Amino acid sequence: MTTSGSNNGLGRLYGIGVGPGDPELLTIKAQKTLQRVEVICFTQLDDGQESYALGVVRGLLEAVNPQFLAITIPSDDDTPVDPETWSQAAKEISGHLKAGRDVAFITEGDPMLYSEFFHVLESVKEAASGFEVEVVPGVSSVMAAAASSGMPLVTHGQRLTILPKVFGIDDLREAITNSDTTVLMEVDRDLLQALANLEKLGLTGKATYVRQASTARENVVDDISKLSAEDLDYFSLLIIRR
Repeated sequence: MTTSGSNNGLGRLYGIGVGPGDPELLTIKAQKTLQRVEVICFTQLDDGQESYALGVVRGLLEAVNPQFLAITIPSDDDTPVDPETWSQAAKEISGHLKAGRDVAFITEGDPMLYSEFFHVLESVKEAASGFEVEVVPGVSSVMAAAASSGMPLVTHGQRLTILPKVFGIDDLREAITNSDTTVLMEVDRDLLQALANLEKLGLTGKATYVRQASTARENVVDDISKLSAEDLDYFSLLIIRR
């Protein structure tokens, strides 16, 4: 998505996907853009850990020294982000745009797939107008995990479903029944309990768990019956082939 026309001296807002974790999977366009913009914005969990997206690109930013703008959000998935958080971030971002500075919001994977980018964009639109927007796509964790598994997600004519979370065996059964391949992102304890019933779905041996695809912590597990809660990671997913 790109909005065109004169920017009237305003900066441009970029939504940039930095990929699944391996800095070498960053696109050339993303790298060039990140080394040129004045401000880099990202979400930061309130648990004190470094932003995953920032960790991917930090090495290539050392020479250019941009200004960083962190948006702190809850680390607990069950706690919604306070609307004031987006509003306050939008005020800061719009201030940079009005001063003619380009701002890049970075996100792991792709900005158009389960990303906070549009929360940011819509909030900034309420605080400012007339600025240009450009989205730089990135390699999603779904594609990276499929590559690590060594099996295609789907082939010609097959159906693919991607879900952020599944909270029980009924939801899981419905998704799998309607698709040739189902990808479940953010594998958590609730999903692990549902996986215990995979045998009822006739899927034993047809599910592959991938943790942190493309990174040094990558782990591909074909026998998911051996998974425990300790194996789970926020940046993980499950590929189920019917």
